Amino acid sequence: MQDMIKVAVDAMGGDNAPHEIVKGAVDAVNMRKDIQVCLIGRSEAVEHELKQYTYPKEQIILTHAEEVIETAEPPVMAIRKKKQSSIVIGMNLVKQKEMDAFVSAGSSGAILVGGQVIVGRIKGIERPPLAPLIPTEKGVALLIDCGANVDARPSHLVQFARIGSIYMKYVVGIKNPKVAIVNIGAEEEKGNALVKETYPLLKECEDIHFTGSIEAREIPHGEADVIVCEAFTGNVILKLYEGLSSTLLSVVKKGLMSTFVSKIGALLIKPALKETMKSFDASAYGGAPLLGLTGLVVKIHGSSKAAEVKNAIIQCVAFKEQKINEKIKNNIVSSEKGKE
Repeated sequence: MQDMIKVAVDAMGGDNAPHEIVKGAVDAVNMRKDIQVCLIGRSEAVEHELKQYTYPKEQIILTHAEEVIETAEPPVMAIRKKKQSSIVIGMNLVKQKEMDAFVSAGSSGAILVGGQVIVGRIKGIERPPLAPLIPTEKGVALLIDCGANVDARPSHLVQFARIGSIYMKYVVGIKNPKVAIVNIGAEEEKGNALVKETYPLLKECEDIHFTGSIEAREIPHGEADVIVCEAFTGNVILKLYEGLSSTLLSVVKKGLMSTFVSKIGALLIKPALKETMKSFDASAYGGAPLLGLTGLVVKIHGSSKAAEVKNAIIQCVAFKEQKINEKIKNNIVSSEKGKE
């Protein structure tokens, strides 16, 4: 078991827990022999779900958690009071190095607070950002930040750019990732005060490939590999992305089923269409890691099904194998020394 990547999973978090969470964990261990999953939740409920599946028993273990942090609860108070919740127990397992990563579809606020308070930031990291991979015409791009830091400063965005570049280079395999800052135009003088102040700082960064501003309409075309913004803008982009993709799929299906001729055409194009739509399914790329912590914490959608849970667990393997935390730490430390 020493070579196993150990991933703690919140079995009670999200709209579809524990059924879809457990199924995703089972699918992950059935796909990969180098993963051990620790399901954290109410033992009776989790064991009931596990009985439905066949899987290598040594690859799934169970840790009992009596409490659950609900979405509506104040995050700081919930983290302090509910010490026996699945989120707090999972975070502590990562902090104590008993687990390599923690994956949860639970309360976003509690995960963000717990990540910083329990797991802790890498020294030199000002604000850990949430950074999901989003599908584009050319593959994927990293949207950083999408929900952790609404009131970001220019120095935060510069760190996001550096962290995002490291992630895309070593996890996704893009040699020289293009970095762009979200703006309302391509011109350098455009944008709000935050963007105008951050732009020249990004130009001065020698360790990233900064390409300038990017408008929202260019993001789906894959014009940049790392999309830098504060969390309010990032969350709007992400939610619009998700809503538009599901709407387009619904409209296409409705159109294909509208007439007898279109139904025949639908049968002919179904395999190609299915493959194309799969590439624009955000759940295929796992969750959003909270980057810059001393351990890996991954937030997945509250509505996540088994596929997204499985992909988030597998995503943790590349993160661990490529030693992303160590690379982020080394990059930040060296950049801070360069300022002295």
